[in-house]
Amino acid sequence: MHPTDLPAQDRGGSIDLLVHGGDVLTVDAAGTLVTDGAVAVRGGRIVEVGPADRLRAAYEAAEEIDARGCLVLPGLVNTHTHLAMTLLRGIADDVTLQGFLARVIPREAELLSPDTVTAGIRGAIAESVRGGVTTALDMYWFHEAAADAARDAGWRLLTGPTFMDVPEPPDGRPYGERLGWAAAHLKAHTPAPGTRPVVFAHSAYTLNPEQLTAIAALAREHGALLHLHAAENAGEVATVAEQHGMRPVELLDSLGVLGPDTLLAHAVDLTDAEIATLARTGTGVAHCPVSNLKLGCGIARVPELLAAGVTVGLGTDGAVSSNTLDLLGAVNVAALVHKAGGDPTAVGAEQAVRMATVESARALGLGDQLGSLEAGKRADLIVLDLERPHLTPRHDPWSMLAYAASASDVRDTVVEGRVLMRDRDLLTLDEPAVLRALRDAATTSEVAPSV
Repeated sequence: MHPTDLPAQDRGGSIDLLVHGGDVLTVDAAGTLVTDGAVAVRGGRIVEVGPADRLRAAYEAAEEIDARGCLVLPGLVNTHTHLAMTLLRGIADDVTLQGFLARVIPREAELLSPDTVTAGIRGAIAESVRGGVTTALDMYWFHEAAADAARDAGWRLLTGPTFMDVPEPPDGRPYGERLGWAAAHLKAHTPAPGTRPVVFAHSAYTLNPEQLTAIAALAREHGALLHLHAAENAGEVATVAEQHGMRPVELLDSLGVLGPDTLLAHAVDLTDAEIATLARTGTGVAHCPVSNLKLGCGIARVPELLAAGVTVGLGTDGAVSSNTLDLLGAVNVAALVHKAGGDPTAVGAEQAVRMATVESARALGLGDQLGSLEAGKRADLIVLDLERPHLTPRHDPWSMLAYAASASDVRDTVVEGRVLMRDRDLLTLDEPAVLRALRDAATTSEVAPSV
């Protein structure tokens, strides 16, 4: 919607927030950059984007952010993470995916509880807000505790019941009880504005075909996004093939699990036929380049996925497999790693930025609400301080974001029109208390170095 398309009663008058004076990169379809622009916000939504002088004259704002010398852009959207794994950061480095799982899963069974997950996710929210991430899709145990922590902080979180058929699930609820529990939860909870219901099926190697089919049916019954790991590395593909006689994507397709409301994490080890299958079914992919590199999983075939028309969003994975929730860092890696084959245009700067914003929103099924700064969309935005040596001079905002900017450049973060960080001060979290609680909760997770 263009400003001129707004109903007359919505133009001008009192608003809640006006962000003005910086260059506004809208990340709309045209890639519009409004120099000395402004964003007007009312009721958690963007009312208008346009020149700062005109919007300042048209609106009376209860709160303002002076963004002179800054770049204003949509909040970043993390399409795959395990936020409370901040508790275990650093315990499973320099191992393969299979070694990572062998080390982490037993520790989770020992450590996790609603209280420790609350501590872990509050730390993750603080890290994310500081890095300009305004929305995340979080697959983890005790999702109710995570949802409560996010709501208290005013942060946008998509979470829900997780299915993983393991002998000792951290929440003590065996698989046989989970479908009924999840169905009751989905019926009882209305998603927060700007989110949607989500059901998480860990993978085709921790769930059998009958379980995957039942979980997918549950998700569809409730209009939920279905999110699962698939084809993360060659070892996983071999395991699934040995268990079920098919590769992960082949198996999921045969079960009818794929579709426009399904999002696969990683999708690194894909054949040409599997890429065509994802495109045909409208299945999205959450690309996690930092985690994939750190675990030695390989490089996902993102250029081929994009060429086939697959929606590809960007994720950090958890803070154990990637050690950071820095999505701007993932933008940088995504823009660089695919050039290794010799084509510097494989994933360009603009494409990488879009993957962390509007394409991530589309991957979540929320492209009409999030991911760009346009009238009618939810007011999630961040302000980057450009008065820094590594961001000067400024010739191209896409290039600057993909190749030079870092999480520490984020000065202000706004979610649903609410300022969560102003001038690098967190306003909805007591950061010292958050860090103390995180350290205390993690003390029992200390492990001896591997030998």
